[in-house]
Amino acid sequence: MPRFIQGHATHPDAHMALALAAAQLDAQMGSHGAGKAFSPTLGWIYFSEHYQSHADGLLSELQLRWPGTAWVGGSAIGVCATATEYFDEPALVLMLCDLPQEQFQIFSGIHPLRHWPAETALVHSDSSNPDLPALLDELAVQTHSQYLFGGITSGRMQGVQIANGVWQGGLSGVAFGPDVSLVSRVSQGCRSLGRTRHITQCERNLVLTLNDQPALDCLMHDLTLPAQPAQGDWRGTIARLRHTLVALHLDTQAAVRAGSYGDEVLVRHLLGIDPARRGILVADVPELGQPLSFCERNAEAARRDLMRICTEIREELEDHDASPVRMSGAIYISCSGRGGAHFGAPHAELQWIQHALGDMPLAGFFAGGEIAHQNIYGYTGVLTVFLSPA
Repeated sequence: MPRFIQGHATHPDAHMALALAAAQLDAQMGSHGAGKAFSPTLGWIYFSEHYQSHADGLLSELQLRWPGTAWVGGSAIGVCATATEYFDEPALVLMLCDLPQEQFQIFSGIHPLRHWPAETALVHSDSSNPDLPALLDELAVQTHSQYLFGGITSGRMQGVQIANGVWQGGLSGVAFGPDVSLVSRVSQGCRSLGRTRHITQCERNLVLTLNDQPALDCLMHDLTLPAQPAQGDWRGTIARLRHTLVALHLDTQAAVRAGSYGDEVLVRHLLGIDPARRGILVADVPELGQPLSFCERNAEAARRDLMRICTEIREELEDHDASPVRMSGAIYISCSGRGGAHFGAPHAELQWIQHALGDMPLAGFFAGGEIAHQNIYGYTGVLTVFLSPA
């Protein structure tokens, strides 16, 4: 039965923060009566970019403290722990578990995941990787479930990844075997502004028509703006467009209606408009016939959807009546655009999860893009919970 413990701290000095978090872990080992019986095999470290220059030293210290433990993680603009978020401040979070070593495999660019019976994988990457979609597709087919979860490191500089070493570029993370029980869900953070239409003409990332109507006219209709704003009205129109996003539906049979989004939707930025051709520019390359709708970030929609995935996770546990299970630990990857005030107050996003699922060890970070299935999402939260026999 795998056990998880977690510690977190903020301090101007990276190594002092690690010492504070490690002391919390040591105290938990004693208070839980684990003592020497708790032998960690896998650890996570997520740290803010303030500590990025100390990444090698932090990893060396972790390896000295807990020899024989494999480490994964990375840097970000913010990190999160149970009911706590540290956003744009020097902080780190540690989590340890004692999964049997034969049930997981660390991978990176120089140690690829090959010929190992992976069921799923936690994946980290960084924003400098232009081949990320193709690499995710390649990795997904190496897992039995073809389900990946994770995120892209975030910050003002190129982030680093931890995978028994410090890396930049490519993919890294940890794959889990079929005996590791977990449940993962994607929480969207946007609200639909109108009905779903299908792309009927496009040129790469320029969408020209939706349901055979000019795409720009459809956008203006959903925003209740005039199709041809007067000269003095363009400033207000452009301000509204800057807050508008595009939802690309992965299900080509999606119902043509307004509504909330699930993980079948990828939210992308609206890059611009083409008034002459009445088209819109999307930060992706959509396909002909793909359903598309317009949306915007919305705090209430984000809260409702976060509660939805927590409810689904609890229901998943209740379905194990024949062999009851409990939640042991969790990884949460949230968009860097969701933290803090978007949920009403600092720490609110993590406190919602704690309220819904209880006080379990949780570690994660605020990402520059979230990974679930083999897709890259935006403005979402990816919550993955590890299960143990009750």
